[in-house]
Amino acid sequence: MKILVTGGCGYIGTELIKVLLEHKHKVISVDKKIFGDYLPKHKNLKNLKLCVSQVNANTLKGVDTVMHLAAISNDPAAILNSKITWETNVLHTLKLLKMCKKSKINKFIFASSGSVYGISKKNRVDENTELLPITDYNKTKMVGEKLVENFKKYFSTVILRPGTVCGYSDNIRLDLTVNAMTLDALKKDLINVNGGKQIRPQLHIDDMIRSYLFFLNNNKTGIFNVGFENYSISKIADMINKNLEKVKIKKNSSIDVRSYKLYAGKILSIGFKKSKSSNDAIIDLIKNFNNKKIKDRKTNLRSVFLSQNLKKFYG
Repeated sequence: MKILVTGGCGYIGTELIKVLLEHKHKVISVDKKIFGDYLPKHKNLKNLKLCVSQVNANTLKGVDTVMHLAAISNDPAAILNSKITWETNVLHTLKLLKMCKKSKINKFIFASSGSVYGISKKNRVDENTELLPITDYNKTKMVGEKLVENFKKYFSTVILRPGTVCGYSDNIRLDLTVNAMTLDALKKDLINVNGGKQIRPQLHIDDMIRSYLFFLNNNKTGIFNVGFENYSISKIADMINKNLEKVKIKKNSSIDVRSYKLYAGKILSIGFKKSKSSNDAIIDLIKNFNNKKIKDRKTNLRSVFLSQNLKKFYG
């Protein structure tokens, strides 16, 4: 199968493409490569330095499935420039959908976010829960979903709402809860817990990738939560501490009130099976750190890097 992946050089895209290649698919990666390029050289991979808005009929020639991961991808990065965030996450998505319609692709898988629900105290935040996005990032993902749904008469559509992804990638992000706290513990022997009671739904990167493969290989369509462990920040710190016993935990106050759970019963009910935990992610991060595979790069902290280079990459 021929698959186009936008955001193919990103945190998830890098590992997703490697797995797609292992499964003998032909892959086109589309990415501006702002955060680097750590994709392997491979005969079945076409690695394009390209903005999503530049994808045309020629780029999509012969493509069966599009996996749209590219976005300004978290709250701190999204608030740097609201105009750029809306253009990137919404307008570019619409342009891509129109090109997919013109090129008569078969399937479109959209990376949304569990954060579209906003702050919720519900114990069962399922796909029928009202969307109450509170930030530009949340709002653009919600609008992106509506756009995708408007095209479902032209091709099959799948919308995934993942929790906070964790675990190792060759293009590692260290601004995600488990990753950030684990690397702080490894480097400083200290875990800073900001607040502590806030709940974050955690999702191992391997299960995120497996969800893309799951929908690639069956005819299921619709909207699905993907996130299986609703843990408080304090609970995550305790998990890290059990793996690194000499590490101390320091509790701080926090103005970050974001707290929500995800219920992913729908995806489980159609046959998807969770394979790894956030504790597995912590163990993987420790192993890769000790093996010196986690490099100190400015791009590891996406929003900080963007704030320093926004004009360079977006004019």
